[in-house]
Amino acid sequence: MTRISALTPATAQGAAKDMLSELVARHGQVGSMVSTMAHSPAVLGGYLQLSKAMKRAKLSRRISEVISIAVQARQGCQLCLDAHIAAARTFGVTDAEIAAACEGTSPDPAISAMITLGLAIYSTPTTITNDQVAKLRAFGYTDREIVDAVGIVALNVLTGAFNLVAGLEPDPPRPDPPRALSGSDSS
Repeated sequence: MTRISALTPATAQGAAKDMLSELVARHGQVGSMVSTMAHSPAVLGGYLQLSKAMKRAKLSRRISEVISIAVQARQGCQLCLDAHIAAARTFGVTDAEIAAACEGTSPDPAISAMITLGLAIYSTPTTITNDQVAKLRAFGYTDREIVDAVGIVALNVLTGAFNLVAGLEPDPPRPDPPRALSGSDSS
């Protein structure tokens, strides 16, 4: 159940109105998370800046998405989890890899190591060791990619926590449209 209502350019005021008006003008519409975040221009602005910055991450989108899936499976934001699963599929992540990410692992040891780092960043960053970072480097990850994982997790914490506090949930599945009867289907 939604706890915080979404704003529109017509219902928002001040900086929120300006931000939403600009986003709607650029994109045609905004999602429920963004329109609800507009209650705090600081939160919306921070989200937009971090989201834009993480699009320049060196860490591959496939790996970013499986880290996001692992984090959201722990955090419990179904809206985010569904979005990251859909995005992962567009990058060729298989259902088996998605299921493994939900469990906090991967069939690929290098990706599993990065998921493990992401989950440690999320839940217990004090447990990250020099050996763990050395192992990531041995798999070929650069310092930039390791640091990008921090940004990916931070973005997931922000969006997932926001959606959970606001009570935003996935839209219910739409029923399949009725099939038109062809001449051979009618009696």
